[in-house]
Amino acid sequence: MNAATAPATPILQVDGLVVEYAVPAGVFRAVDGVGFAVERGATLAIVGESGCGKSTIARSLVRLITPTRGSILLDGHDIARMPERRLRPLRPRIQMVFQDPYGSLDPHLSAAEIVAEPLRQRGVRSKAERATEAAGLIDRVGLPAGALDRRPPEFSGGQRQRIGIARALASRPDVLVLDEATSALDVSVQAQVLALLREIQRESGLTYLFISHNLGVVREISDDVLVMNRGRIVERGPTARVLAAPEHPYTRALRAAALDPSAIEGRKPRAVLAAALAPTTEGAAP
Repeated sequence: MNAATAPATPILQVDGLVVEYAVPAGVFRAVDGVGFAVERGATLAIVGESGCGKSTIARSLVRLITPTRGSILLDGHDIARMPERRLRPLRPRIQMVFQDPYGSLDPHLSAAEIVAEPLRQRGVRSKAERATEAAGLIDRVGLPAGALDRRPPEFSGGQRQRIGIARALASRPDVLVLDEATSALDVSVQAQVLALLREIQRESGLTYLFISHNLGVVREISDDVLVMNRGRIVERGPTARVLAAPEHPYTRALRAAALDPSAIEGRKPRAVLAAALAPTTEGAAP
């Protein structure tokens, strides 16, 4: 096999990922042997109800927490348990956009200062250069020039999320991890943010890891999807196929819950999922 026909190495490859927490009763395994790969420029979604382990994976990928076991290869570098001194130069390459656009931004800084901070960490020493690049990024995410000197409390939720995206882009990442990044937004603003993310991906070739409980959002943004339950992957495949014809009872239950009017907005009530799941898993293996 020559270089022209050899398969490309995934930008992100996870294998055997385990994350455990100490609890009064002993040890709780939040993520149990998860593995997946994401090609450059693609979008992989991870879905499941609250508590299934998907956000723990997100935090592991950007090393906000250190996994118990397993590997996380970022362009060939295993960052899973890499010491901070070696990890620091690689951190800009994988960035996160957080769920809460209200709590994830410093309310005392202007939008320009928030976006400029990663530029300083990236080594842009000139204040004028940082200001110019920050202004360009704020324009890139669709905010007006007048937004530069305003602070987070002066923005709507959708505008704050755009600032969060601009801040992440300032590091020039290869991979963007979006942890429920649209769940706090209303439907029309969600659509705007998703359109922005698709446009940025088309222009830059960014790779997305999209964490969500909202199957409608996942259908719009992702190429492939992993379905998680109790820390494990129970189904995976192309998004269109998995959502149109789910094979695992849990995935079918998620889809049924998503069609329930009481579960359309916000986080799905566990009761809705439990009611949908009960008749489909009778006699099924755990």
